[in-house]
Amino acid sequence: MSAGLGIDLVRIERIRRVLAAHPDRFRSRVFTATECEDAADRGAGEVASLAARFAAKEAALKALGTGRGSGIGWKDVEVKRSVTGAPILLLHAGAADRARMLGLSNWRVSLTHDRETAGAVVVADPGGGGV
Repeated sequence: MSAGLGIDLVRIERIRRVLAAHPDRFRSRVFTATECEDAADRGAGEVASLAARFAAKEAALKALGTGRGSGIGWKDVEVKRSVTGAPILLLHAGAADRARMLGLSNWRVSLTHDRETAGAVVVADPGGGGV
């Protein structure tokens, strides 16, 4: 079994435009309630926080070797905060099934953003931790 690796960048303005045009629809289709609450806690950084989470979802799909579809939905990949505030990646439904099939169970995610761009790196290894 080999490791999975994914990286993604997204323009924050792109997420801002989609949120302005379809605020409820975009949030409910792409993000879990917990992700929306975590981002709202960021105050003025809410859009950047959602953009980083969006990038993490894309990066996780790349680490799984598949794009969205193939039985994997946006909410099948969830970014939460640990007790220390560090991001953690949780896989559900189709994403968790794919990870098990590939033998990937130890997931790490790193999020970042500046004024214009948000990004994420996801690394998945066999063994250790859980999905």
